[in-house]
Amino acid sequence: MYKVASRNESHAVQFTILCFSDLPHLQFPHFMIFLTIYLNVIFGNAAVLVTIIFDPHLHTPMYIFLSNLSVLDISYTSTTLPKLLIMLSTQHKIMSLVGCITQMYFFLCFACMEMNLLAVMAYDRYVAICHPLHYTVLMRPRTCFVAVIYTWFAALLEPASFAILVAKLSFCSFNQIDHFFCDITPLLKLSCTDTTHVNITIYVLGALFGIGTFIMTLVSYIYIVINIMNIHSAVGRSKTFSTCTSHLTSVLLYYGTTLSLYMRPTSMYSPRQDKFFSLLYIVLIPLLNPAIYTLKNKQFKDAFKKLINVILSPKNLR
Repeated sequence: MYKVASRNESHAVQFTILCFSDLPHLQFPHFMIFLTIYLNVIFGNAAVLVTIIFDPHLHTPMYIFLSNLSVLDISYTSTTLPKLLIMLSTQHKIMSLVGCITQMYFFLCFACMEMNLLAVMAYDRYVAICHPLHYTVLMRPRTCFVAVIYTWFAALLEPASFAILVAKLSFCSFNQIDHFFCDITPLLKLSCTDTTHVNITIYVLGALFGIGTFIMTLVSYIYIVINIMNIHSAVGRSKTFSTCTSHLTSVLLYYGTTLSLYMRPTSMYSPRQDKFFSLLYIVLIPLLNPAIYTLKNKQFKDAFKKLINVILSPKNLR
């Protein structure tokens, strides 16, 4: 929707992040909750990363992608929660325009990276389950390296045009962002100028990279499920299906929340609903991913136990 600029329009250099509540007695409980969540995200994903680096037997494509997911989840959460913790502890909830756009840009980068990586991981599982005899050929080290490089560098470029467009917008004097970080929709709602071109960019990027990677990921899992149904061993079928179901649940939760938030008109913006869904993919998914991808993985659990033994008894290191 076109917004007519007025004389009261100004280029806002600061934004007030409203977070969750202005009530003083709720600030410390909120701080402790998010601090606990953030530390669990850091330690959980760091444990996965260190275990994979420590054990040479885990230096395979699947675990290389998983280690990248751990780094990504740490980075993804770190774009929002540390700043939120500072605001909750100091009650200084001001963010500059440059700081706001910077946070938004890196948040979008990591969101795009996660989408790309989930698609690559789904393809890796598809090849491993549906074409096991060709796995070493299709998933050669060079192929994995190229996939990882593409995942990171392509995502750094994808949101750049959007960030530039947002930086050129004019913002009204009313500059309160009803969210806990500088998200896309609440930021656009504050603009006093026409945001149609920015919204179109969102839909184009969302269609190309969001829906595109989602379809690729979903198709891979559909073929995996079909192949699992053809496994003659009931035990093998149940074990493989259980693992893939947990992976697919995480994927659907991530895409379901992100696409429902960003692939929609800005007129449908609801602060309370957006905060809730944002918490799901910013906090819940990075918190659960280490358990989802390792809890039923015997090879990883054995490597993790070995690492713990080495840490507790360094003399056990061979």
